[in-house]
Amino acid sequence: MLFARALRSAASSLRPALRHPPRRLLLSSSSSPRGLLPPPGAAPPLARSLWQLGGGGWRTALLRPWRGSAGGVSCGCGGLHTEGDKAFAQFLTDEIKEEKKIQKHKSLPKVSGGWELEVHGTEAKLVRKIAGEKITVTFNINNSIPPSADDEPQEGQKPDEQEPELTSTPNFVVEVIKDDTKQTLVLDCHYPEDEIGHEGEEESDIFTIREVSFQPTGESDWKDTNYTLNTDSLDWALYDHLMDFLADRGVDNTFADELVELSTALEHQEYIKFLEDLKSFVKCQ
Repeated sequence: MLFARALRSAASSLRPALRHPPRRLLLSSSSSPRGLLPPPGAAPPLARSLWQLGGGGWRTALLRPWRGSAGGVSCGCGGLHTEGDKAFAQFLTDEIKEEKKIQKHKSLPKVSGGWELEVHGTEAKLVRKIAGEKITVTFNINNSIPPSADDEPQEGQKPDEQEPELTSTPNFVVEVIKDDTKQTLVLDCHYPEDEIGHEGEEESDIFTIREVSFQPTGESDWKDTNYTLNTDSLDWALYDHLMDFLADRGVDNTFADELVELSTALEHQEYIKFLEDLKSFVKCQ
């Protein structure tokens, strides 16, 4: 038994060590620092960047070096640092540089009509007071960029000309509070894709009201037991009056357009901040 184990151990030591070839991850510089290079003949993916980069070609970057028994590198903090972490941090440095280069708004744009802006992380609130009423519009930029259809480029159209600019279209909640009441009228609104840009119509609402309810004024937690009106089966005359009610208080198509611009700028700002935090985490700064 001991002689057999010795033979197996000796044979194992004579086997050559297997080396894995390096993995290469390809990324695009012509449309987005995030995109992966598609196979030959395929259309490039939609850019993550909120505004497209013009011109240029595809470039490659090695994100993962040799994997093996190289071990980690310590910076004195006691944490693990590998060559992969170093390559990852360099990639993030390049990504941040490209995103800042295409950033449209260095500061958040203002909404016309006397709205005051409050921002808490990814949540923003617009407040306006008129004639004994307080109107607030609240939205969150998380998951606010709608998925784009993976359509094939049209004949005679270059793939990079097919890529649209990514915009943030968040759901938003309008609260109307009157000074002499204990109830708040709450209207849940959103941007449906099929409502934007109808041909043959003089003017089309780019947002819709989805739900309407009353909630107690001053309470952060809304009551699920309060009746909620769903507008899917609502009489159109009543729905039109609700839309006019919002327009009279400054929540109209112009406001909705400016909210999209604000939300898009905030989303891009938070994305860059996330990349910077991720880079610091990887580099252990």
